[in-house]
Amino acid sequence: MRSRSIRKHALHDPALDAMDANGLRALICEMVPWFDERLHARFANALVEHAARSGSGWAPEAPGRERVGEILEFAATAERTGYADPAEVDAYLREGSNAFLSKDYAAALEIFRALLIPAGDGDFHMGQDELLEEVLVVEPATCAAQYVVSTYMTSPPEHRAEGVLAAIDEMRGIGDFWDPLREMEDVVVEALPDLDAFLWEWKALVERRAAKGRDAEWEVAEARWLREVVYRTQGIAGLAEMARRSRRAEDLWAWCRALAEAGDWSDALAAYDEAAALVPSQHHARGGFLDGAALAAQQLGRKNLPVLLERAWRAEPSMTRLRRWLGSSTSKKVLIARVAQALAHCPKSEHRQRGLLHFLNGDLTEVAKLLASAPGLGWSHDDHPGHLMFPLFASLLGDDALSLPSVDDDLSVLVAPDAPRLATPDVADLIALAGLPSPTDDANRGTVLKAMRAAAEKRIAGVTENQRRRHYGHAASLALACVRVDPSAEGIRWFERIRSEYRRYPALQRELRGGQR
Repeated sequence: MRSRSIRKHALHDPALDAMDANGLRALICEMVPWFDERLHARFANALVEHAARSGSGWAPEAPGRERVGEILEFAATAERTGYADPAEVDAYLREGSNAFLSKDYAAALEIFRALLIPAGDGDFHMGQDELLEEVLVVEPATCAAQYVVSTYMTSPPEHRAEGVLAAIDEMRGIGDFWDPLREMEDVVVEALPDLDAFLWEWKALVERRAAKGRDAEWEVAEARWLREVVYRTQGIAGLAEMARRSRRAEDLWAWCRALAEAGDWSDALAAYDEAAALVPSQHHARGGFLDGAALAAQQLGRKNLPVLLERAWRAEPSMTRLRRWLGSSTSKKVLIARVAQALAHCPKSEHRQRGLLHFLNGDLTEVAKLLASAPGLGWSHDDHPGHLMFPLFASLLGDDALSLPSVDDDLSVLVAPDAPRLATPDVADLIALAGLPSPTDDANRGTVLKAMRAAAEKRIAGVTENQRRRHYGHAASLALACVRVDPSAEGIRWFERIRSEYRRYPALQRELRGGQR
């Protein structure tokens, strides 16, 4: 969905660039009548906000004192009766935003406080048991950020940090406040006064709050806020000092990522190495830090990249890390040598990785044992060999109908698309480098086919016994693949036996019949 959205925007941008203000105005006037009520309201809100923050000097009309009084009376009635019409709440919150955008921060504070806090606490109902952002057209998180900024603008400088912290506490659950400084600056219509002094006061205040939650099982929000303000006040050097002092994985990540985002790969390599040494050897983040060191080495063109890739895999074996290390091989000879080293180190429980290693080594008997002995359920688990080994075996026997699945356990796919990533070859690339021939002798073909049939039978038994109807199609596809690679009389008899044995499962029967067409 993300890539499709990016492509759409890429198509729109040149057309928008080609239009002047009058053309854009005409387009908007032409399209607005086609908007439904909700989209029209969202568009109007966005239009007003962008116009007010454009630097043109325009601002919407702020509600007067009499109107503010009416809104406060409405909010009090809603709390007393326990109900408010969401359309009216929307309209009044929009007036609060108008007050904010016109820099009447005192009025914005009153309106937001009267409506957002009781709405967030559930003190009145709006007719639907849904989240605020699903009921309202205005963005509650934007209103919450405007409330915090209004608090900043109306607080005495000596009490500004305490006021902002109290305002954020009031808006918890309405706004995210993952990075409060950024979220505040995202909504301002004018520069925050005395920001430098505020940042140091904010740092001291957040530091005290973060210290109270240092021993909590989960990281407290204040720890994130502290990293944000340390970076703003002290830069990467401040993050480094903080990370070395706390040795917390989240602090170490912030330091390393800041260097990577700055493109300082030499210092990033040293930081990732240091971070990996500072966390306990069994810590879940250690493999990620070693991945980061390898990425830095890749960006720097270091010749020892394969050594760093191997180090990361040995520290925390995963299919992605294995593919990276093996994929850095420059020849079949180097690849096979690394396969042997990996087999000696790979945990016995990592059946998918061991299956790939045996496959690249040409040891089909061991792969067959792993596939045949694997359970019928749990195919989606990282250590289950089925999703990888079954299609590989089918392909060896001449059936390419089953495509290789995505075996990526790499979270780097979640980062920005243009961010540097470690090269991660596909399984097919490794197989091509290994130069594996298809099994020609009857014994090897028989071993492979027997394992495929065993896996198919276990899968069908597992999904039917546990009523996993969503997986009937996948289970049937395995049986059908076995018939395609062996359409002999024996193969047909095996398939008909499966159909007969599970004749009381009509949904499975439909999948089996459908695949034969």
